[in-house]
Amino acid sequence: MNWDWNAVSDFMPHFWDGLLVTLQILVLGSLVSFVLGLVWALLMRVPSRWVTWPVGVVTEFVRNTPLLVQLFFLFYVLPEWGVTASALTTGVLAIGLHYSTYTMQVYRAGIEAVPAGQWEAATALNLPLRRTWTAVVLPQAIRRVVPALGNYVISMLKDTPLLMAITVLEMLGEARLFSQQNFQFTEPLTVIGVAFIVISYLASLALRALERRLAH
Repeated sequence: MNWDWNAVSDFMPHFWDGLLVTLQILVLGSLVSFVLGLVWALLMRVPSRWVTWPVGVVTEFVRNTPLLVQLFFLFYVLPEWGVTASALTTGVLAIGLHYSTYTMQVYRAGIEAVPAGQWEAATALNLPLRRTWTAVVLPQAIRRVVPALGNYVISMLKDTPLLMAITVLEMLGEARLFSQQNFQFTEPLTVIGVAFIVISYLASLALRALERRLAH
């Protein structure tokens, strides 16, 4: 096997296009999962089975079905019902929805870890419920769960290649297309593998820095 640096050079413009798409998916998907996961966690604390039961059913269904199946359903089935979106938008929503069912459990654990005395102090101060959540409970809960949320971001990064199945040309999609057109597989796939390692490592460093900052 001969390594061809010309193939690497030819592939790099495609790589940068794929990297941009991958980062878009990662950032937007993370935002969807963080926000929606918090919504799920708060809804599960509502003292009504009419709320908690449907939320529990939906989140369990999403968590226990493969992300690839959900991608196919959103991209191929929903248009038959008149609901359409671009492949990239569908991918972002799918990966965000899927991981929101995991971040929900992270938020739940963080909320339950807030000492009972904090709730009692808020009650003693006669704080409104909304103020109790936004000023007392959530800041403490989120600070505790940052490491776990960060780990899910890295997991999301490693799942972005699944979006290739619905025609999204992220990094692996670009590498696959380039390889099929030029019959050179080693170089583009190696570049993609190294890129995932580097991005994951940089993300882990950023996560550790954020943990240290929140600890002070």
